[in-house]
Amino acid sequence: MAHTTERQAPTPLPDAGDTRPETAGLTERANRPTQVVLGVLRMMLGFTFLWAFLDKTFGLGFATPSEGAWIHGGSPTTGFLSHVDGPFAGLFTGIAGAAWADWLFMAGLLGIGLALMLGIAMRIAAVAGPALLVLMYLAELPLENNPVVDDHLTSALTIIALTLLGAGSAIGLGKTWRRLPVVRRNTWLV
Repeated sequence: MAHTTERQAPTPLPDAGDTRPETAGLTERANRPTQVVLGVLRMMLGFTFLWAFLDKTFGLGFATPSEGAWIHGGSPTTGFLSHVDGPFAGLFTGIAGAAWADWLFMAGLLGIGLALMLGIAMRIAAVAGPALLVLMYLAELPLENNPVVDDHLTSALTIIALTLLGAGSAIGLGKTWRRLPVVRRNTWLV
C-alpha cells in the first residue's frame, strides 16, 4: 500500500515592518525567555558600538586616553588605521585621521549602537553594522588567532540574524517604532 504525504510550503519569514499579529516577527512568537535572550544579545552588541563611540569621544581611559579624545582634538581613526600592515594597509593608512573618515566612523558607531540598544531602525543597523565590522575585519588581516574567522564576522552575522528574527521588539522599542507613520510609509526605516 503506497503511503503519500502532503508537503507544506515553508512559511516565509515575516516582513519586519508588518505589524499584523499573524505575521509577527519570529522573536515576537517565541517564548519569553527566548525573547529576553535575543533582546539582551541585541543590546549587548549595541553597547559595544555605543561604548566605542563614548570612549573615543571623551577619552574614558579604556581604549582611548583622555588626551586622545575626539573632543580634545584626537582622531578616532588614526590609532587603529595607522598601524594596519595587512593586504589592505595602503587603503586604510591612507584614510587614517581624515576628518571625513573620523566623522563617518563616529556617526556609524553612534547610530548602530543606538539602533541596536533601542531596537529601532534594525534594517539600517543590519546593513551599516556588518559593513563597518567587515571593514574592521579587513583592516586586521592577517588574523593572529584564526586564519579566517574573528569576532568582527560573527558579530556582523549576529546583527543580521537578530534583524531577520525581529529582535528589535524583544525588550526594545521595535513595536512602537514600526507603528510610527513615517516608518510605516518608509519600511526601510524598520
